[in-house]
Amino acid sequence: MPENELKHEYIETNGIKMHYVTKGSGKLVVLLHGYPEFWYSWRHQIPAIGSDKFKVVAPDLRGYGKTDKPEGVENYKLSILVQDILGLIKGLGEEKAVIVGHDWGGSIAWYFAQTLPEHTEKLIIINGPPILALQKEIASNPEQRKRSTYIVFFQQKDVPEQKLSANNYSELKSRLKNHPVKKDLFSEEDLEKYVEALKLPALSCALNYYRAVVRFPPGKKETELKVKSPTLVIWGEQDKALGKELTKYIPDFVEGGYKIQYVPTAGHFVQQEEPELVNKHILEFLC
Repeated sequence: MPENELKHEYIETNGIKMHYVTKGSGKLVVLLHGYPEFWYSWRHQIPAIGSDKFKVVAPDLRGYGKTDKPEGVENYKLSILVQDILGLIKGLGEEKAVIVGHDWGGSIAWYFAQTLPEHTEKLIIINGPPILALQKEIASNPEQRKRSTYIVFFQQKDVPEQKLSANNYSELKSRLKNHPVKKDLFSEEDLEKYVEALKLPALSCALNYYRAVVRFPPGKKETELKVKSPTLVIWGEQDKALGKELTKYIPDFVEGGYKIQYVPTAGHFVQQEEPELVNKHILEFLC
């Protein structure tokens, strides 16, 4: 589906104005993107899922793209990000939704399902661990600790912004281009779209997700809660940032029944690297 045929809308939620892209008119399915992306990361899923059976909504998360960008690390606490999504669902006239999340969107989706089970129809996670699972793996696995050093780098004030935005965001483009298994995954046009969505101050907002989870960590009690809704996990096995080992924690966090679908040919951006397969898994789970 050409991008100009997608429906772009705005909604007030939790004190911010949120931009989202939508298609379809059935049961609500909310797609939450990761870092350093925006709604566009779901461009292959929106036309495949949106139908008379499912209304798909892919927002720019707080601070990204065309959504409002509050200043201050404290405005990016996980509890606030979850309330943004709850406000989106209620603002659309619904009480429950299928929550789909990738990367940081996955962490938000996990926390949403853990703390707001009454608003979670089903949960779909794509290469995104629960916060507590990632903490445990970093503490016990030297390889994951090495993969996660960027989180430490992002804690610095201004330095990450300066490095990633230098030379017309060449470092940001380079990281996007070199991270996927398929090196030609992002065209130059795609990279320009990502830069436009992440230009300062959006870049600082995106980095504040990492800063806030360290400075204002969610309560241990909440992060230990089990997900009561049926759960699907899709995991690109060649992820350079989040190792496949993280999926061993899934049984500890789900009591509503779960299924894990591994994709050996893909890495972190699995929904873009293997879109047809990911769409197949999602639609089979939804139907």
